[in-house]
Amino acid sequence: MSSETDGASDDTGPLARWARNAIHNPRRVYRALFYVAMAFFMVTTVFPFYWLLVLAVTPQENLLSGSFLPTVDLFGVSGTFPLPVPKGFNPTAFVTVFEQIPFHLYVLNSFVLAATTTVIVLVVASLAGYVFGRIEFPGRALLMLGILAISYFPPAAFVIPLFQAFAGNAPITIPFVGVPLFTPPRLLNTPGSMVMPFSALFLPLSIFILTTFYGQIPDGLEDAARVEGTTRLGALFRVIVPLSAPGVATAGVLTFISVYNEYFFSSIMATSPEASKWSPIVGGILSYQTQYTTQYNLMAAASVVGVIPVVVLVIIAQERIVSGLTAGALKE
Repeated sequence: MSSETDGASDDTGPLARWARNAIHNPRRVYRALFYVAMAFFMVTTVFPFYWLLVLAVTPQENLLSGSFLPTVDLFGVSGTFPLPVPKGFNPTAFVTVFEQIPFHLYVLNSFVLAATTTVIVLVVASLAGYVFGRIEFPGRALLMLGILAISYFPPAAFVIPLFQAFAGNAPITIPFVGVPLFTPPRLLNTPGSMVMPFSALFLPLSIFILTTFYGQIPDGLEDAARVEGTTRLGALFRVIVPLSAPGVATAGVLTFISVYNEYFFSSIMATSPEASKWSPIVGGILSYQTQYTTQYNLMAAASVVGVIPVVVLVIIAQERIVSGLTAGALKE
């Protein structure tokens, strides 16, 4: 009797009741998971942007005076407001960021670097994707695995060798042998010291995306183009690439956004004052920090201004990105 009583009590426990209700009404589970995911997204993505806005509109002299969480009285009960609010209101910070330094040039530099890297990545990834997706050769899977493994290496692992190579002070030697090959040109503090690492780091993902799309194009379409007299390259850029437009757009947008937001190499490869003429947004934001003062409100305002173009790009291209990522998995 005792065992039956224990089993009955377990069945009526809160966890058992929740599991039973979830089985009979799975929409409640989906709704709960949606709210959890949305709360996580709000905390990790939207709140940092909101915090930047709070810092941007707060006057510089009020930033370090007290807490950003005000005390409110509601129905006679005093408590702390859960969200930070500005201590004052100074929207002129969004104008000052352009008056104090030519911040628009830093934004333009980021666009140029991102666009240049995107073009290089798409051209190379298209050629590699064609080879991996449409040509059979020994070791193809192993070589693709090696390319994808590059994306798992942290960028910090490449800093020292790249810095030494771009400095142009010593010749490049064969590992473990020490035989000098050539002395590279000095690329430090030039756009090339950023475009080359960016292209190498973001190539694997683009190659993987385009390989998936190019491999699904029917061979008959390419054969028809070849019969008409075009070459493999002509068939690639005239037939295969247009038919794989969602994948090409996805790879291009993801590469552009990643390079535009890149911070690590941007802060290391630009080490001299002369590099400011091509320095990206990161260099412009750090310009508001000097040896003796740090203008946090201007840094926050500049960060908001720098994020806006990417937000607009994502809003415009979000449908293309989603369709490109899903079409590669659903096409037959």
